Amino acid sequence: MSVSEAAVSEKSAEKNDRAIVSAETPRDPITAGVRIGHVHLKVADLDRALGFYRDVLGFEVTQRYGDQAVFLSAGGYHHHLGLNTWESKGGRPPAPGTTGLFHTAILYPDRAALADALRRLVEAGIRLDGASDHGVSEALYLTDPDGNGVELYWDREPADWPKNADGTLAMVTRRLDLQALLADAPRKA
Repeated sequence: MSVSEAAVSEKSAEKNDRAIVSAETPRDPITAGVRIGHVHLKVADLDRALGFYRDVLGFEVTQRYGDQAVFLSAGGYHHHLGLNTWESKGGRPPAPGTTGLFHTAILYPDRAALADALRRLVEAGIRLDGASDHGVSEALYLTDPDGNGVELYWDREPADWPKNADGTLAMVTRRLDLQALLADAPRKA
């Protein structure tokens, strides 16, 4: 599958036309050092999900609980992703129009690492649902085998983020040049 075949769908292009509004500060903000540590996803078929998260994206298995659950990591952390079939074995994705997880966002350390992720997706024949430059980041959007949304992205340095005249964040949603991104992928050995 070529990068042009992985082009953004018309539906995603319509989403890209919408402006992103800055968030308001809560009365009692959470501690600045708080991070999302890991995400657990209910999947219908553990081996099929592993085929995507381990074999395509490259996460490493850190622990497995038989055919019911597996924990995956990037770089040796105990787990960034948990996949389980405890309540979902053989199940179907939620129907459109229902609540639930919109997507899991996986942060890559730099543009070259995101480019490598795009190369992996293209080689595996996985179609993108969208690809955007948000000013603060560049992102690829896709769906995993269980219908879960996945965002793969890298953040620009905060000093390079677009700002409004009043200093607030001015995120945008523009079409990402996939050919230029792919050109930044490291050469395979």
